[in-house]
Amino acid sequence: MGVDLKDLIPPSAKREISDLRELRGKVIAIDAYNALYQFLAAIRQPDGTPLMDSKGRVTSHLSGLFYRTINIMEHGIKPVYVFDGKPPELKAKEIEARRTVRVMAEEKYKQALKEGDLEAARRYAQMASRLTDEMVEDAKKLLTAMGIPWVQAPSEGEAQAAFMAAKGDVWATASQDYDSLLFGSPRLLRNLTISGRRKLPRRDVYVEIKPELIELGKLLKALGITREQLVDIAILLGTDYNPDGVKGIGPKSALRYIKSYGSLEKALKALPQAKFPVEPSKIKEIFLNPPTTTNYELKWVEPDEAKIIELLVEEHDFSEERVKHAIERLKQAHKGIKVTFTGLDRWFKR
Repeated sequence: MGVDLKDLIPPSAKREISDLRELRGKVIAIDAYNALYQFLAAIRQPDGTPLMDSKGRVTSHLSGLFYRTINIMEHGIKPVYVFDGKPPELKAKEIEARRTVRVMAEEKYKQALKEGDLEAARRYAQMASRLTDEMVEDAKKLLTAMGIPWVQAPSEGEAQAAFMAAKGDVWATASQDYDSLLFGSPRLLRNLTISGRRKLPRRDVYVEIKPELIELGKLLKALGITREQLVDIAILLGTDYNPDGVKGIGPKSALRYIKSYGSLEKALKALPQAKFPVEPSKIKEIFLNPPTTTNYELKWVEPDEAKIIELLVEEHDFSEERVKHAIERLKQAHKGIKVTFTGLDRWFKR
């Protein structure tokens, strides 16, 4: 879920990307789990049933990953997907809470189907989405076959992506969550993998969703704070490591407290109601010094058509005609981004 910083981000720190071609030539580190869950939620039948193969295995995530990645590359963007590793122990409560939500959503989904309420069924089915280890491995296999680099993070994928962005190996991170900013990514792209026409929940209204770019430097300057103070604000609001936050504290009051007192430690003395599952300093450490790795290579290579067909068509029953057509698009997209990452081309991505 991450921290909701939406109300703290001023217009001066963000802008809409009206055309993906604005990002041509840019290397973007995409939060893989975040994207896969989006595909699982969005790509479904009217009654909420996900796409499945003849063996009953969910394939919505593969469909989204395959076709959306090709679309992104056709605009000249060079994607790299970053996968989560072992979550921090402090995240255990949040992970359990999400599991409980999914179980409850599954029950409500079944009940909605019995009642014939397809809109509710679809909504609950989206909330019940599960990403298994097998699904993640298939996603990695597909990316490899497509010639798209992916990185295995030692812990949080967003932290690894932010590390790569801060190093200059990628231009920005892409995620729906704002945590990338807390981890130090200089640029965050939201809506990259879900842009397009989307139906609003519980309303028969469609809106055009476009990518949004948020720049950390501009955000900090506009708010008059440091990145560490931004982390302090997030901790007051509640993070994946202390989901409850501090009772009675919203975005504006959190900003006011941190600016007035200078740090979380000093602000907490004025907030007797503040209670944390662990020392706040341990939560700050996760954001400021998370586990990351330099063991990655960003290289885009020609797609392996046979392996793509084997995985999607032969293994998961995708339409051979559609897949072959998409592969031709993928080949052309690769030609458009034919610049292999080296230390000499970093100027091109900044």
